[in-house]
Amino acid sequence: MNQTPIVKTLHWPDEQACEAFAKQLASKPQLDLAVLCLNGDLGCGKTTFTRYLLQALGFQGRVKSPTYAVVENYELPRNGRDLQVWHFDFYRFKDPQEWEDAGFRDMFAALGLKICEWPEKAAGFLPTADLEMHWHVNMDDTRALTITANTDLGRGLLA
Repeated sequence: MNQTPIVKTLHWPDEQACEAFAKQLASKPQLDLAVLCLNGDLGCGKTTFTRYLLQALGFQGRVKSPTYAVVENYELPRNGRDLQVWHFDFYRFKDPQEWEDAGFRDMFAALGLKICEWPEKAAGFLPTADLEMHWHVNMDDTRALTITANTDLGRGLLA
């Protein structure tokens, strides 16, 4: 059934609010199969959110931005099995066709969580985002995050 997307706006006064939301999202089992698309200017908090999300999922190491590698892969123990997480950063793409040329279709076909920064750089190749997340930096350096749940899975994540 095709439903209208659900839109929710959060206001984060500090980084602890970002961390709390990441923990809340990580507690939802359906996150394991989600596609998250993170949008916003450089330095708005996309990688910070991803770091908190991965930590909430149990990752202990350093989370780095995949700007140059384009993708970082994590295998995390979750609910008695391994959870595959791919963190993509398409910032350096000059043409969306680079997504196909890089062979990302197989990664997106596999079970696991996909986190995509700069999704517009791979427009037309990415599947529909379960959650489309847009960061805005306010004048006082706080953050506003608008989240759109585009799928049933996304609506479950926002519930």
